[in-house]
Amino acid sequence: MADLATRRAETDPLERETIRRATWRLMPILMLGYFVNYLDRSNVGMAAPTMNADLGFSSAVFGFGAGVFFLGYFLFEIPSNLILNRVGARRWIARILVTWGIISGLTAFAWNDWSFYAIRILLGLAEAGFFPGVVLYLTWWFPSAYRSRMMAILYSALVISLFIGPPISGWLLTLNGVLGLRGWQWIFVGEALPPVVMCVVTWNLLTDRPDEATWLTPEQRAWLVERLASERAQREAIHKYSLGESLADPKVWLLTLAYFTHNVSTNVLVFFMPLIVKGLGVGTDMVGLVSGIPYMFAFVAMNYWGWHSDKTGERTWHLAISWFVVSAGMAAGIVIGGSHPVLLMVALIISVIGQYCVSPVFWTLPTALLTGTAAAGALAMINAIGNLGGWLGPWVFGLIRDASGSDNLALLCLALAPVISAVVVIGVGHDRRLERIPTRR
Repeated sequence: MADLATRRAETDPLERETIRRATWRLMPILMLGYFVNYLDRSNVGMAAPTMNADLGFSSAVFGFGAGVFFLGYFLFEIPSNLILNRVGARRWIARILVTWGIISGLTAFAWNDWSFYAIRILLGLAEAGFFPGVVLYLTWWFPSAYRSRMMAILYSALVISLFIGPPISGWLLTLNGVLGLRGWQWIFVGEALPPVVMCVVTWNLLTDRPDEATWLTPEQRAWLVERLASERAQREAIHKYSLGESLADPKVWLLTLAYFTHNVSTNVLVFFMPLIVKGLGVGTDMVGLVSGIPYMFAFVAMNYWGWHSDKTGERTWHLAISWFVVSAGMAAGIVIGGSHPVLLMVALIISVIGQYCVSPVFWTLPTALLTGTAAAGALAMINAIGNLGGWLGPWVFGLIRDASGSDNLALLCLALAPVISAVVVIGVGHDRRLERIPTRR
């Protein structure tokens, strides 16, 4: 490990400048896209308290509808990513942005449980492929030694959306009655516009491949193309996976299981955080602000953890420790209970920190194993099946919450999921493709 750190400290100026330029050119665009992506995905949680009352939804109905989004995601995830790999990220990501923006806005006009379910499924279909497409796109631009920190930068947009998104949604709720729309309807209408704007930005500013980057110098383009080609050759020398082989590989399926159980707990907190906070006695006008507090802490911790994983070259224990922290935070919340709101919020903060420290590190594992079409398909499969946990978790949470009237019992049933993820990844073992390609001098 010390030798690896030393070599990374000796990175040559050409490498540093090339990565710096690529980061500043591409990551703001991807971050803005991911920001509006999660703003539209999680706003249903802020709409829930008043939407559920207006439409007569129980916690189980809302939990099922919030999570059924991932059914549409599941159905179109792999085809979407294969299309992106074929036609390029610029065109396909722009298409995804505009269609999900339009459909997200339609949620404002749901009138019963079945219309809510249908719109959420359509939203999943429209949005499918965005995240795994971005992960794949990062492998076209950034060598493996930089991917954890780039994923941390990307996930920063998600955390920012969860931090400032609730106050934005809270403000939109104050428009209740304007133009005859309820406040929760304004959340969906107002937050449907940014992805449409980002469609235009992406179409005009995103560059598909390094050899097309006129904003890099010829020497920088040559270095980046050569470095990425060397890494790809190294992986394929060990084993070049076909699409079918990647979708059947045991390690890929174990990573899929780990991601599935990860999402079981993650999306519960995203969707139900406002309801949990409201249950602590927080006023409606402050729910958005208080719900965003845990994500402020997660923002700092996640970026440090991604940087540390890249610096040390270690992935497995960075993931396992993060998942154990998630479970510990949830368990602490169960023990503390709602009678101690400050301590319960601390437990939620710990759990959220653990969840988002997982995010930048996890995707380095499949991208270190696979290349080309095999990577496109496997990344989509992991994300598609894994995100079904995002459907199962909120649904089960809602069912238990309705039956027992207790958040604590529901959290207890879901607190084991991160432990399963940790055990699975430890079982997968050390990632043998972390070796660094020699830097050109």
